[in-house]
Amino acid sequence: MNKYSFFLPLSVLVLSCSDSGTTASQEKNATGSGTTSQAKTSPAQLPDAAGFNSTVDGKKTALYVLKNSNGITAAITNYGGRLVSLLVPDKQGVLRDVVVGFNNVSGYQNATEPYFGATIGRYGNRIAKGKFTLEGKQYTLFTNNGPNTLHGGKKGFQAVVWDAAKQNDSTLVLTYVSKDGEEGFPGTLNVKVTYQLTSNNELKLNYEATTDKTTVVNLTNHAFFNLNGEGSGTINNHILQINADQYTPVDTTLIPTGKNAAVAGTPFDFTKATAIGTHVNDSNSQLKAGGGYDHNFVLRGTGMKHAATVTGDQSGIVMDVYTEEPGLQFYGGNFMQSKNNFKGGSKDDFRTAFCLETQHFPDSPNQPAFPSTVLKPGQNYKTTSVYKFSVR
Repeated sequence: MNKYSFFLPLSVLVLSCSDSGTTASQEKNATGSGTTSQAKTSPAQLPDAAGFNSTVDGKKTALYVLKNSNGITAAITNYGGRLVSLLVPDKQGVLRDVVVGFNNVSGYQNATEPYFGATIGRYGNRIAKGKFTLEGKQYTLFTNNGPNTLHGGKKGFQAVVWDAAKQNDSTLVLTYVSKDGEEGFPGTLNVKVTYQLTSNNELKLNYEATTDKTTVVNLTNHAFFNLNGEGSGTINNHILQINADQYTPVDTTLIPTGKNAAVAGTPFDFTKATAIGTHVNDSNSQLKAGGGYDHNFVLRGTGMKHAATVTGDQSGIVMDVYTEEPGLQFYGGNFMQSKNNFKGGSKDDFRTAFCLETQHFPDSPNQPAFPSTVLKPGQNYKTTSVYKFSVR
């Protein structure tokens, strides 16, 4: 699928699953200071699984560990279907945790940012004014982001406990039933998300869903990445390329205006590899609206496509993103405010992590020109996204 050749490649897939699971063995966390110097020299380790042995809403939570033959390790909790850690060797062979997160369930529950590493649903990104109409009926959602609904509403999929089934050393299947009317959305939605760590160093996420009533669905993952390792400082020196000639401009509440705009000649032109921070402080109304980058890019092509490439400037770790989705939300950590303590002891300082969320476009239920997010009974929602790692 990837026409490029890299040393130590890696990707992740999500597949279908069952509803039983086995927990990870406890693997001790080296809780270092999280300083830049330690991020460069000390191999990262996983958090202690004991911190994830809890009960939320009467359901058991746990930490599940996936490994491949190349030494790459992923840790996922069924609380919110979250990617907690992703250990990847850098250009010197030292493991770095390229996903920021917490040591325990309570860390995620109490964080001022609710979406770290989470599976997002029913609808990733924003829906204008918390309203949309399907088959002549208007539905009203909880507005949790100014006047709009963000990432599923008050209690989206990031705050529920998923049923988990670890199929083998490299595959975890998560399932969740979202009942008719949950957060205002119509239809009972049966959701499957499979995390798979492949021998090609890919973390693949496969999403599936069915419904018994016409509804809207837009599933994604909200991992916050720093390819130099958690606690290593700014992501503004990461080199980013996005394979998109257009993006969807937004109003002051971050709802798309409905018209695509060319990236050429703007701070949104990542068609050539560019440091993230090169234009982030330019005088630009769109950057002002998002406090920096928090925008959907219109990806080239159809089917499975190469969406983006990011390179850690210190680590040499390269992440290639592939997806069947038409859009990619690039978020540059603009709302990180140093209010949360991560696994290694560092804080969530301003722009020290970024997100690349594969998705359909924001507010699609209210934007007829955008690709549809409608799912009807008898249809199967299926989409795959891949995060593939290498070094250079």
